[in-house]
Amino acid sequence: MLTNMMTELKSFDQILLDSIDEAFLSLGESVRKSIYYNIEVKFKVSRTEIPQNLQSFQESLEKIFGVAARFLEILIMKNLYKKIGCPFNVNKTELLEFTKYVEAAKQNFNKSKNA
Repeated sequence: MLTNMMTELKSFDQILLDSIDEAFLSLGESVRKSIYYNIEVKFKVSRTEIPQNLQSFQESLEKIFGVAARFLEILIMKNLYKKIGCPFNVNKTELLEFTKYVEAAKQNFNKSKNA
């Protein structure tokens, strides 16, 4: 059972990383590489460690892009929710919290795998 859970988590992590890649790539290949480089060098989070360090990843985006980081976060979440087959709805009355939306996506992904 533990092996099965690790496989599911690993596959969700890969989907998340793919979603981040797509969002960054929308800015261009050189920009994508630059973002990953800065996150790894300045904030000590490698690409493969992002799923386990979402808070640090979010903070690094905010430090690099300021308020514009929200647009990237939304793009990442749209990609992620599309990939796991769930509708993505931003609650306009609540402050967008990237890590909470990713956690909700992970829960939906795990539910669909266990169904």
